[in-house]
Amino acid sequence: MLKALRNLAFATAASCMALSAIAPAHADTTLKFVSWQKDEPGVMDWWAALVQKFEESHPGVKIEWTKVARSSYVDTMTTLFAGGTPPDIVHLAAFEFQQFANNGWLENLAPYFKEAGIDLNGWTGQSACEYNGETVCLMLLYTGYVMAYNQKLFDAEGIAVPTNWDEYIAAVKKLTKDTNGDNIPDQFGTGHDTAGGGSQYITEMMNYILDTGARFTDADGKVTMNTPEMIEGLARWKMVVKDTLTPRDLPSADIRQLFSDGRVAIRLDGPQIWPIAAKSPNAADLKLAPVPFTTPVGGGSNVLGMAADISDENKKLVWDFIALAASDEMQSAYASAASSPAPSPRADMSEAKAKVEPFDIIAAGAKAASDAGIDRLPKGLEIQFNEFTKMVKEEAQRMIIEDLDPAAVAATMQEKAEAIQKQ
Repeated sequence: MLKALRNLAFATAASCMALSAIAPAHADTTLKFVSWQKDEPGVMDWWAALVQKFEESHPGVKIEWTKVARSSYVDTMTTLFAGGTPPDIVHLAAFEFQQFANNGWLENLAPYFKEAGIDLNGWTGQSACEYNGETVCLMLLYTGYVMAYNQKLFDAEGIAVPTNWDEYIAAVKKLTKDTNGDNIPDQFGTGHDTAGGGSQYITEMMNYILDTGARFTDADGKVTMNTPEMIEGLARWKMVVKDTLTPRDLPSADIRQLFSDGRVAIRLDGPQIWPIAAKSPNAADLKLAPVPFTTPVGGGSNVLGMAADISDENKKLVWDFIALAASDEMQSAYASAASSPAPSPRADMSEAKAKVEPFDIIAAGAKAASDAGIDRLPKGLEIQFNEFTKMVKEEAQRMIIEDLDPAAVAATMQEKAEAIQKQ
């Protein structure tokens, strides 16, 4: 990857997807850039290369690149924006930029893309950057779920890789067993995080909800939880958890470890499961396949934008930075750095494919989720997302603990979600 980054050629503006014409030297101009990824393995090299290329092509302009820890990131960024001192270049997680856009703090990039002639058709996950009719960011990474499975456990039971819900649940039931004779399951057919926060909890649920055709809201942001499709999705989730087909009350890290150890046969997860599987003592048995459902879970990871309240001169410079990040050369390098599909359909991912054996499966999952318009943040509930996810988790847990009818739970969720949306 480092070789590829060093060899990237910064040619003309046209070859970098119509970068704005480079103006004469900007004497002592500094652009502020805050990120939590300054020292994150892999992508930190890509960011460093991007900053270097930009500075080389803009004499007199420097980027002041500051690291802020992920745990305090959104609070720090909110303070900077609210205090009137935002960073010029805006780097945010894909699940948090909405509140900044809602406050009018992010520049609408649509006119910039149009003027530069940058084609975003096929750009994975880019639709998630549309907020209130404006394009407020560029999607840097969007991922879709895959199915990680233990071939050895499958072979021991004579099970083929499932390709639909019926095959999946039959395999999960057969692979859940007591192997030491104490009448308590110690091998699980599947593994879900049921201990994490509301956001992670509903992401795990979405594996089953999306397959039935259910959605939390529709394309217009209207709550759509009291539907036959949602009832069926909730019933599937209830069965998997209540019947202990997954370990209970464990976070994702522990579930992934159990999968690595051969105690969980199937893990529906993002591409981050592959490095764990590849380093496992059982690596030869651990494989990836497409999720056996109609639509995989998907969502954005992080985005790049521009502060609205900066000078016009700085806006032109920030746009050049964003356009450079969107260039074919830098998108190709991003795929290699992140070991994950770059969102640009024009990126050369050959180096990334050489590094990651199941790269095509990972890429297909991201494309399928993006094409279906899937995002973990329900449209119309972005600002109230934390409260919404807390409610859904609480009601889903009550459904399981109190053995409630999924139809009654769906009706309750609908009513409460509508009330949250009106706040």
